[in-house]
Amino acid sequence: MKYIYILQQAINWIIVIYWLYQLIISACALIQFKEKPIIKDKKHKFMMILPAHNEENVIGNLVESLQHLDYPKDLYDIYVIADNCTDNTAKIAKDMGAIVLERFDEKKKTKGFALQWFLNQKIKENADYDAFCVFDADNLVDKNFLNAMNKKLCQGEEIVQGYRDIKNPDDSWISAGYALFYWTMNRFYHLARYNLGLSPLINGTGFMVDFNLIKPTGWDTITLTEDIEFSLKNISKGRKLGWATDAIVYDEQPTEFKQSWSQRSRWTVGHLQCMKYYTKDLAEGVVEYRTLMNFDGLLYLMGMPMMIVTMLLLVINTVIFLADQMTIGVLIFNYAKYLIATLIVPIFTAIFVMIIEKKPIKKMYKGILMFPIFMGSWLIINLKCIIKPNTTWEKIEHKRNVKIKDI
Repeated sequence: MKYIYILQQAINWIIVIYWLYQLIISACALIQFKEKPIIKDKKHKFMMILPAHNEENVIGNLVESLQHLDYPKDLYDIYVIADNCTDNTAKIAKDMGAIVLERFDEKKKTKGFALQWFLNQKIKENADYDAFCVFDADNLVDKNFLNAMNKKLCQGEEIVQGYRDIKNPDDSWISAGYALFYWTMNRFYHLARYNLGLSPLINGTGFMVDFNLIKPTGWDTITLTEDIEFSLKNISKGRKLGWATDAIVYDEQPTEFKQSWSQRSRWTVGHLQCMKYYTKDLAEGVVEYRTLMNFDGLLYLMGMPMMIVTMLLLVINTVIFLADQMTIGVLIFNYAKYLIATLIVPIFTAIFVMIIEKKPIKKMYKGILMFPIFMGSWLIINLKCIIKPNTTWEKIEHKRNVKIKDI
């Protein structure tokens, strides 16, 4: 029993130090730092890349929002990758004025493979672009997006994530859960790290990459979460990613639990794949570059192991209780402090984020009340995927016919 107590205390300290570190980093989201200086003032030329699989319901609205960007029209082109489409996605996009490339590959269906296929062509062509931006077909893009990203290029940034907002936050408690999660991530993960000189992460959509950066290797991702993989590969090489709060993209989120379960399962399996392929690279990066940025990137991958460690601690507490070495009151207290930190604290964090981000709290009260269930279900999804990681890519249907003028 002596060694059980030692293990209990060791795990307790690991958890406390881990979350204290996260709290200190997150606090930097509340501090406004000086803007980076302009290195070269120039209007850059962009590729706007829209991978789309059977997205006839929403692709037109995205193309329309991109056509109305407040940026010189001769300095960006809109490309739609109609990826294994069997509907009118390609026709609608062409009719709207986008440049459409159709791709058919039954074995390689993910967005990562579509980007690899498209960008390899542009690299071979030595296409005349300075950078490219990637969007999901259900997105709507704020008119200032390219001005914000162009400024980041002028400041010397090579990879920049834009602000991922939600176009249907109050459709259901599920979409509200996503909104609360992303608003919190935007402020307390991405912005906090950018302010501190650490690295944010690419977050699936609404991001920009310097075209020259990928010319040597192309877009060579292999996991189900190509965005996180691309981020971690660059962090492991000592490359810091950027953040642009005013480059806003509105994203449509699932409204049903079944869809959400499928999507989040894919993200978890992709995270596990990244742990498998990149933990060593990130650890070597910590040794090579000796920066907090590299260490922070490694800690990101440790989020899921920390969940397992916490579950192990709860099991250890139960063992100690069953051995009559702990009272029921202490056991309940030990369980409660971790459950409160995992499920209840995020509610107050989300409310605080909504206040400082000026989001409509009144419309979101159901989502706020259900947020512990949303986050708790994520823990179950993680455990399921650790035990049985057989998730494959599945399409999420997008049906919300919302135009940028409606937002």
